[in-house]
Amino acid sequence: MATLRSSSSQSHSCSSPSSGSSPLRRAGRTGPRSMSASSSSSVAVPCDDRDSDQTSEGDSESLSAGEGSDFEDNLRRNVKKRAAKRPLKTTPVAKRPKKGSQMVRAHGQKESEPPASDLFDAVKAAKSDMQSLVDEWLDSYKQDQDAGFLELINFFIRSCGCKGTVTPEMFKKMSNSEIIQHLTEQFNEDSGDYPLIAPGPSWKKFQGSFCEFVRTLVYRCQYSLLYDGFPIDNLISLLTGLSDSQVRAFRHTSTLAAMKLMTSLVRVAFQLSLHKDNNQRQYETERNKGPGQRAPERLESLLEKRKELTEHQEEIEGMMNALFRGVFVHRYRDVLPEIRAICIEEIGSWMQSYSTSFLTDSYLKYIGWTLHDKHREVRLKCLKALKGLYGNRDWTARLELFTSRFKDRLVSMVMDREYDVAVEAVRLLTLILKNMEGMLTEADCESIYPVVYASNRALASAVGEFLYWKLFCPECETRTVGERERRRSPRSQKTFFHLLLSFFVESELHYHAAYLVDSLWDCAGPQLKDWESLTSLLLEKDQNLGDVQESTLTEILVSSVRQASEGHPPVGRVTGRKGLTPKERKIQADDKVKLTEHLIPLLPQLLAKFSADAEKVAPLLQLLNYFDLNIYCTRRLEKHLELLLQQLQEVVVKHAEPAVLEAGAHALYLLCNPEFTFFSRVDFARSQLVDLLTDRFQQELEELLQSSFLDEDEVYSLAATLKRLSAFYNAHDLTRWELYEPCYRLLRKAVDTGEVPHQVILPALTLVYFSILWTLTHVSGSGASQKQLLNLKGRMVAFCELCQNCLSDVDPEIQEQAFVLLSDLLLIFGPQMIVGGREFLRPLVFIPEATLQSELASFLMDHVFIQPGGLDSGHSQEDHLQIEQLHQRRRLLAGFCKLLLYGVLEMDAASDVFKHYNKFYNDYGDIIKETLTRARQIDRSHCSRILLLSLKQLYTELLQEQGPQGLNELPAFIEMRDLARRFALSFGPQQLQNRDLVVMLHKEGIRFSLSELPPAGSSSQPPNLAFLELLSEFSPRLFHQDKQLLLSYLEKCLQRVSQAPGRPWGPVTTYCQSLSPVESTAEANPQGYPRSKKRRTEGPSRRHGEDISASQEESLQLNSIPPTPTLTSTAVKSRQPLGGLEEMEEMEEGGGSELAFTQGQPLLGAQRLRSSSPQHFQTPLNSLGPGLGSRLTRLSLMEEDEEELEIQNDSSEEWQGTGKQSSPSEHGLDLLDFAELNTEDFEFFPVLGICCNFKFSLCGVPGWTQSSS
Repeated sequence: MATLRSSSSQSHSCSSPSSGSSPLRRAGRTGPRSMSASSSSSVAVPCDDRDSDQTSEGDSESLSAGEGSDFEDNLRRNVKKRAAKRPLKTTPVAKRPKKGSQMVRAHGQKESEPPASDLFDAVKAAKSDMQSLVDEWLDSYKQDQDAGFLELINFFIRSCGCKGTVTPEMFKKMSNSEIIQHLTEQFNEDSGDYPLIAPGPSWKKFQGSFCEFVRTLVYRCQYSLLYDGFPIDNLISLLTGLSDSQVRAFRHTSTLAAMKLMTSLVRVAFQLSLHKDNNQRQYETERNKGPGQRAPERLESLLEKRKELTEHQEEIEGMMNALFRGVFVHRYRDVLPEIRAICIEEIGSWMQSYSTSFLTDSYLKYIGWTLHDKHREVRLKCLKALKGLYGNRDWTARLELFTSRFKDRLVSMVMDREYDVAVEAVRLLTLILKNMEGMLTEADCESIYPVVYASNRALASAVGEFLYWKLFCPECETRTVGERERRRSPRSQKTFFHLLLSFFVESELHYHAAYLVDSLWDCAGPQLKDWESLTSLLLEKDQNLGDVQESTLTEILVSSVRQASEGHPPVGRVTGRKGLTPKERKIQADDKVKLTEHLIPLLPQLLAKFSADAEKVAPLLQLLNYFDLNIYCTRRLEKHLELLLQQLQEVVVKHAEPAVLEAGAHALYLLCNPEFTFFSRVDFARSQLVDLLTDRFQQELEELLQSSFLDEDEVYSLAATLKRLSAFYNAHDLTRWELYEPCYRLLRKAVDTGEVPHQVILPALTLVYFSILWTLTHVSGSGASQKQLLNLKGRMVAFCELCQNCLSDVDPEIQEQAFVLLSDLLLIFGPQMIVGGREFLRPLVFIPEATLQSELASFLMDHVFIQPGGLDSGHSQEDHLQIEQLHQRRRLLAGFCKLLLYGVLEMDAASDVFKHYNKFYNDYGDIIKETLTRARQIDRSHCSRILLLSLKQLYTELLQEQGPQGLNELPAFIEMRDLARRFALSFGPQQLQNRDLVVMLHKEGIRFSLSELPPAGSSSQPPNLAFLELLSEFSPRLFHQDKQLLLSYLEKCLQRVSQAPGRPWGPVTTYCQSLSPVESTAEANPQGYPRSKKRRTEGPSRRHGEDISASQEESLQLNSIPPTPTLTSTAVKSRQPLGGLEEMEEMEEGGGSELAFTQGQPLLGAQRLRSSSPQHFQTPLNSLGPGLGSRLTRLSLMEEDEEELEIQNDSSEEWQGTGKQSSPSEHGLDLLDFAELNTEDFEFFPVLGICCNFKFSLCGVPGWTQSSS
């Protein structure tokens, strides 16, 4: 077979269409044939210059089928014929009978030909064995070579999704380029789907079956037809031409076929190389025999066999060379990522299958270049291909140059934005680390280490394996079976934990070892589950561990226990798995039993050793969360339980840190389960502890109440006792100790005298709070008497008064604590308390008074909505402290917003929150947005009024501070405009649903802007008039008709205000311009659909507009301006100036209401819409949504009478819509219809000075515009 020219010249070559018979025909009729020897014994390597190939991505279409992108001349050039070794044997009877079919040609003749769909349908169905299918086709091919090869060609054409077929006439007379051009013209371009990407179950397995067919075809032909008669060169020529087509389906399918064909040929070439090597060994063995033992015939047959194998190898290499240069070199840079991925995947397969020829830098460079591909799938294929290469230690020597060249790129891909790509990059680097010692430098590894704390668990686990092999495995892991027992020795395990401690502490990458343990769990799970070594390290005295190392080791112990017991990663790490398999659940249960049996005896010892260290005691107490506590009973370990209770009591009495107290209270709560047989013993220990704390509290409290001065030690002791009782009251019911009364007396003295230290007040508030909640639990669970309910109500009200007084305390911690507790109590005892069949709790419902609501809102303004640096201003703060303060402020805001949404506070108080939406968006934007959304779901109309109220409050505050002069130029006013814009966006794309709300908002805003009039005789503007500029931000949410009616309403309101003639006020001008259709953006797209360009349809569609009267058409023609396309009445109407509303006012004064006005409008339906505009569009069906007639309201904007001119007494009820509205089906009307105008309306265009090259929107039709030329 001929070797193709180099890629640099071949890509520019253009073969002329051959005259005479087609090579396909010659190939089909030629029986035995031969192929030329390649110029070299290995696959030809393309030139190294990457820029030599000019057919990349964008210009892959440069060689189209119509321009002669034909490779048959290259394949026919320099073909050297040789005699076939084995002539083809014809099969008398085919296994699969031929089904003749008739095909109509262009010239009208009919010719019987084999159907093109038999092979394609069989591969698509994939119901029979692929080898049997190929054998059937081979039998039919041997019986009729022309028809058989034509069927194979049509199979590939049909697999591309092309409806055309190659007929025998085309097969005889046309060249490949002409055939491809003809098929391109017949290709169906209406649909973008073709078999490889078509959806549906029938196409799901087609690609696999297609690839299997190509593989099986080469496999069945590798010993006979591949060398003796099968026209493989012409098939390669056809696939090469199709792969250069502009049609994506041709290019994609043919590239896949060519690459799979190449892969199969590579396997054949590899087998030939093995046979050739074996033959060479046999020849050398025979030749080295003595003269008497040597067989000349044997040597001659071996030489003849080697010659035959060499010829076959040269032929196969010529085919591979043609495919590589003709397809791969061009398509690995194709514009389609799927094609690039196919090429990279297959070249990786070639390197693994035939490493002798393909595992060279000449081929590796293609993978290296493609590592920078912008598509995820291509980068992923590159990494997977390299993983197969680096996984073989024998090949690493050939990869040294490639690794040194592209190592930096591989390391940088660890930070790839696609997690699966980053995971594969880390796994590839792990293989490089294991099989190529010294290739990765310390700097490379240090750039990978931080990713071990990534939020994605797959990525973190991959880096954990890399870390394990880099740092831990060389010291702890062994590779020989004989040393496997030593790897499990305590010494090696302790070495592992020392290395782990060293990495975590010295790297200083993270504060929580739980994430490091989770990352190492998959690769080092057995070591991390060696709790014996962990506890021995903690308990031994001669380990020389520092305080930081001991704290870290304790956290590692708790993290490994939690991981083994629960089986899920720590908080914040995404796993993607839904659950555990049965095998994993069994392992988890076994591990839980093992860790419990081991740690139950050692936990009291650990607590005794670290009892004075709060940082270590708190996590150790958390170990009980992961124990199987039944083992205390089943294994007779009560003595260890006694020791644990003693240590627990000692820890609680010794510490006052919240973390230790909460862990101790929770641990005791876990043990106080009535189902355990040891419950009575644990309950007795709990009672002893609480008695001890209560007695101490009573004694210290009496000293405080009777003494006027306490030293620091007494104050600390009382505060610590209250903290302990508060922590235990949170987890245990301490009602029988009656702690409410003494704590209430303490708080009352603090409020009345202010002599109680704040360290005592904080836990006392929390303790009273828990007391009320536990009492509520008792009365809610059983039929409580009225007296009990009233007693609880009295306690709750009294405590709320105390908290209200604490809101004005000088200590900010007390203020915030009182606010949090007050918010929770008001929410619990709010109106929703009786929901769910709890009507008997109605006496407990408490609604705060107006003074309390006002104080809550004031507290929010003073402690939440403060500028950055407001806390401890003037002092530098640590980042973590600022974050903690931000979280606390967010907690306060969330508590207040919950009170609003659950009806505890008046919804109007939400204006104090909404008016800070824009200014504090970065800190509280998510909370305020969620509150706004929930408020709109509760009452849309009320929520809209609250938004307007927020703007009014901000405007009034600014007006009082700065005065009315130059108000709209201040930065604070610009911020208000941004806030109004954000409020407008919060209405969402559903413009029709919010129509009445937005109109109501505009109307009330106009009234507010003119609510205060200037002094009589003064020409200055009203002080609130600048509010119209804020109102203009809501104008894009209006429809055309509403804008015109609002302009008329504004004109009537302005008649009461004296204004200098010829000098319009700026805010009025700005607001009127916002109501102009030229600046509207949303009214042409009321449903929020994306705008799309549509073709104008002419011809038959124009007859739909024949119902327009001739006079109306004449009225739409303007002679005073340059010729423009015919305009709809809506486009003209929307450009009336404010002064042009006189006719509308006259109409109203004459008794014409808006109902009469709307009854004169044409219908908006599909038929009326087409008849209203000479230019017609294809409107989307049901563009205004179902039930439009029932939702639209006939807004009485023009129905103002003399009473409505009194702005202060005006009501907006008519904007809401009433039951008087009639459906559009009764009157044939719609609010979104166009208003018909006379020719007088056009005389305002020269006054406005509006040019004619703008877009005219069709009101009510989403996404459609009509542009003038």
